[in-house]
Amino acid sequence: MILTTTDTISGKELETLGLVKGSTIQTVNAFRDIGAGLKTLVGGELTKYNEMMNNARALATKRMVEEAQNMGADAIVGLRYSSSSIMQSAAEVMAYGTAVKFK
Repeated sequence: MILTTTDTISGKELETLGLVKGSTIQTVNAFRDIGAGLKTLVGGELTKYNEMMNNARALATKRMVEEAQNMGADAIVGLRYSSSSIMQSAAEVMAYGTAVKFK
């Protein structure tokens, strides 16, 4: 499966199949959240939150690809990610794009 943020794939004629998306809501455990709260006092990178968001993007992408495969897609163009806070320490990550088939 080819994933691209562009709307075209060089050298390929595309047939649009439709919108595909994948999402997940992730959180860190309470102890890590307390540690992250303390980290804000001294500054620095919140590595556990980085890990959480990387895992969330990977899972959202996987779910989007599975949806595209079920449609018979060869690629997803116009890939985008969005995230939003659901509650303190929890975030939704969504991956979305257009499933296409090569002509």
